[in-house]
Amino acid sequence: MTRLSVNVNKIALLRNSRTTGVPNVVRLAEIALNAGAHGITVHPRPDGRHIRAQDVRDLAELVHARPTVEYNIEGNPFHQFMSLVREVRPHQCTLVPDDPAAFTSDHGWDLQQDRQRLLPVITELHELGVRVSLFMDPVAGSMAAARELGADRVELYTESYALAHGTAQQDESIATYVTAAQAALDAGLGVNAGHDLNCDNLPAFIRGVPDVAEVSIGHALTSDALEFGMAESVHGFLDAIQAGVAT
Repeated sequence: MTRLSVNVNKIALLRNSRTTGVPNVVRLAEIALNAGAHGITVHPRPDGRHIRAQDVRDLAELVHARPTVEYNIEGNPFHQFMSLVREVRPHQCTLVPDDPAAFTSDHGWDLQQDRQRLLPVITELHELGVRVSLFMDPVAGSMAAARELGADRVELYTESYALAHGTAQQDESIATYVTAAQAALDAGLGVNAGHDLNCDNLPAFIRGVPDVAEVSIGHALTSDALEFGMAESVHGFLDAIQAGVAT
């Protein structure tokens, strides 16, 4: 089954609006794991707008005490990022080409432009024993290049699918992701996905796109948690994944 990694950035964003440490990021991550989530994702940024360096360390301690749980750290390796990765050695590092001032991640890597910069980073991550995933637009022609660069997986950027879901463009969008995912699989890459996936659009994505290993979900899951609670929100997303598998 596709694994669910809970991105806890938005929990940290809410906490950072006060100085009381509430809500507690680690405690809510623990609730998510107890409810059946398979992993935790963080995306620290240089300005500390949500996840902070100490959160990365504290969550690493939580995750590493649970052998079946995976820790995924996302971020731009050229923006004060690699020192944390070296320190905590997550199971997976998802490299994302976001600008420090970006509102959120909004595009994948251009491997023609970024290949030479990424190569030593990927080499070091492998030396640290960390799986490497590259955040990529759903462009089938880029998947072989990602594998040649040394990536183990790609995370398909799913905003365009989320925008198309429920519209006349949905089938066309899914077809784009099917083609990209199959190209990744053919190249020997694992396929992850994330960005604006929610309980409504996730089943169709899982049903249509082949062999999605992991989805990383934060904004929608945290929003649902405000209404239903963290545990029920996790259950809802696990049910959405299963709905895609079952059909």
